[in-house]
Amino acid sequence: MKRPNTGEKSLKLHKKLKGKISITSKTPVRDMKDLSLVYTPGVGAVSSFLAKHKERVGEYTMQGNTVAIVSDGSAVLGLGNIGPEAALPVMEGKALLFKQFANIDAVPIVLNTQDVDEIVSVVRAISPGFAGVNLEDISAPRCFEIEARLKKELPIPVMHDDQHGTAVVILAGLINALKVAKKGMGSIKLVISGAGAAGTALANLLKQAGVGDVLVVDSKGILSKSRKDLSFVKKDLTKKTNKSNISGSLSDALLGADVFVGVSVPNILKAHMVKKMAKDPIIFALSNPVPEIMPDTALLAGAFIVATGRSDFPNQLNNALAFPGIFRGALDHKVENITDEMKLRAAYAIARLVSKPTRTNIVPTIFDKRLVKSISRSII
Repeated sequence: MKRPNTGEKSLKLHKKLKGKISITSKTPVRDMKDLSLVYTPGVGAVSSFLAKHKERVGEYTMQGNTVAIVSDGSAVLGLGNIGPEAALPVMEGKALLFKQFANIDAVPIVLNTQDVDEIVSVVRAISPGFAGVNLEDISAPRCFEIEARLKKELPIPVMHDDQHGTAVVILAGLINALKVAKKGMGSIKLVISGAGAAGTALANLLKQAGVGDVLVVDSKGILSKSRKDLSFVKKDLTKKTNKSNISGSLSDALLGADVFVGVSVPNILKAHMVKKMAKDPIIFALSNPVPEIMPDTALLAGAFIVATGRSDFPNQLNNALAFPGIFRGALDHKVENITDEMKLRAAYAIARLVSKPTRTNIVPTIFDKRLVKSISRSII
């Protein structure tokens, strides 16, 4: 089936719009009286009040409903380290989704530095103007340290969406895919291709959800205790995954596997690998914009259920399903730390919205009006 040239159309749209978001006024300024209230001299009373009551800034300013979307452009989509300028349209897109689906005002902030200390310092310095921080498209392993430090230092929710939003949505999809395939969470073998931000967070969340055996594969093969080339983060993963401590390639990992989850690079999963998997294999090929295997190829090779991160195929597993609702809940319930328990509850909340999942319908779409409200109730 021929797909529309969305890339060409998107270029034309972005050039025409010159950005997807804008700042608009909540109150008219029609005359000098209006001006005196929204600006000087009236605003001086508000500033004087907040100088003595800083904890109430969210009641009198935009701060209480505003999230900073922060990126250094080092891991944009599946395009890699393409820099802050190239990251900006993605951050604008996230801001648009925040507003449209959760009525959250979000500000894209792209940084011309990839230094951990500088990024932490900048975000900490601008934090008084925001009620939450959404870290985005920051490469591993730096993203782990940046998030951990900011969560410790700031009294507002901080979430690296590539890690946790992605993991929540994948778990939601897995819950319903296993129902359709009639397989149990505790008995499956699941292989993750990609040991970066998304793969690491996903492995941790899946183990908490009770997945039987998780194998993580990076560009050099299966993460195992036998490997001597692993970073600290990857070594930590070997303590929670690969319970038989097997070694080998992605193809070796997939032998008898029930589920493949790709958060890595395009076209890495081949048809012959799918054929080596267990009966009724589930394929989540989520590299964007080009997946690890195209759905048509996977289905021809015997895949039972296929999902991608794209909106032009069935079963879109994209973190956009999760982050608006997670932050809506965090802001509404004054949550300072988004915990693993909240993420698990969010995943099950998403899954429950599809009462009768099928091979081509395992998660709701972002346009489901119940979505944000259902997730936000779980973030408490």
